[in-house]
Amino acid sequence: MSVTHGIFDPSPGLEYTFSDPSLIFRAASLDDEPSLLIINTVGDLTGLLKGLSDLPAWPPSLFIDLEGTNLSRNGTISILQIFVSSTRKTYLVDIYTLGDKAFSHSASDGSTLRFILESPSIPKVFFDVRNDSDALFAHYGINLAGIQDLQLMELATRTFSKRFVKGLGKCIEYDAPMTPSERAKWKACKDAGRNLFAPECGGSYEVFNARPLSDEIIQYCAQDVQFLPRLWHKYDQRMTGNWRLRVEAEVKRRIILSKSVSYNGNGRHKALAPGGWA
Repeated sequence: MSVTHGIFDPSPGLEYTFSDPSLIFRAASLDDEPSLLIINTVGDLTGLLKGLSDLPAWPPSLFIDLEGTNLSRNGTISILQIFVSSTRKTYLVDIYTLGDKAFSHSASDGSTLRFILESPSIPKVFFDVRNDSDALFAHYGINLAGIQDLQLMELATRTFSKRFVKGLGKCIEYDAPMTPSERAKWKACKDAGRNLFAPECGGSYEVFNARPLSDEIIQYCAQDVQFLPRLWHKYDQRMTGNWRLRVEAEVKRRIILSKSVSYNGNGRHKALAPGGWA
């Protein structure tokens, strides 16, 4: 599967014009570019839920990430990103604006985003689900199920030391198939976003709560989630039956741990491999 950077599709969702056209990334080898839709009204949610219905379960169609200020039970959720690989649409759900309505609003068939996130029969791919689960459960009571964790899949298929897990940036840099042009644009977008939100770069995570969202933050939120299918296909092809079972068990353990009173979402301990994996 080849996934490129998104462009804006004005329906459904907020109509948006990029002030800097260079931020709209294109792949010359692909005609069916993914579209980027911002979901910040109840009407937009109806369109989103329609777009998430009757999707193929294998390979997974839903690739999800979250952004926020100190994303955890002690922080906030600002944006929930969904890339639908089967339709090549990227949705940025404005949790900061919509609040609980983002998860409780139902379509005509009764489906909600909460139902999708909690359904064990609808596969959803995250990268390191721990803090995402912590934040979703603490703030909105969402019990994630049907989760595949790319961080664990990478570790399970690694042929060298399994002592530490990798971060998403390293996985995309080393494992996501990219053309030289894509790689340059990915790095430029990543750096532009980090300069705005990373305190060590002089930024602030509050940029995720500024409305309207800046062009740089929109593209930062969209691009990483669009690379997740490339990682999934690479790691899935390498997985053996025994490691699939171990990954599945560890994902469930991560979700249970993330909802516990003692869970700490920050610290060096998060870089350690699961017990017995090293």
